[in-house]
Amino acid sequence: MARLNIALYEPEIPQNTGNIARLCACTGASLYLVGKLGFSLSSKYTKRAGLDYWDSVDLHKVESMEELFNENKNATFYYLTTKTTRKYTDVEFKDGDFIVFGPESRGLPSQYVTDKNAITIPMREGQRSLNLSNSVAIVAYEVIRQNGL
Repeated sequence: MARLNIALYEPEIPQNTGNIARLCACTGASLYLVGKLGFSLSSKYTKRAGLDYWDSVDLHKVESMEELFNENKNATFYYLTTKTTRKYTDVEFKDGDFIVFGPESRGLPSQYVTDKNAITIPMREGQRSLNLSNSVAIVAYEVIRQNGL
């Protein structure tokens, strides 16, 4: 199975992070929490959302995107945003790729959403965004579909 890396840049809602951790435990994906978190990992909401799956998560806490890049120099990073037209289904994901998601209230910083590897999940015009944990699941399972579980 291809190794999948999910990076959450400054996540704000503990329930979303807990749900994503559970997804990572069930799929074998690694979870990277990047930058300042909007909650404590010991929060009862985070723990409740992740249930008893936390021990099965390959969890990494890194201080910045630069640190993440430096630790994974040969990886390809894909940035999820509503500000591009390139669909996630148009990407051929490989072993060790990172899919990076921004904070719920504001998304990723502009340098990432304008990157050549910015991708989007199509949705109805006029809608702002999907729920973070749903978005992660959609893209993660496309990576799995392409590379096997």
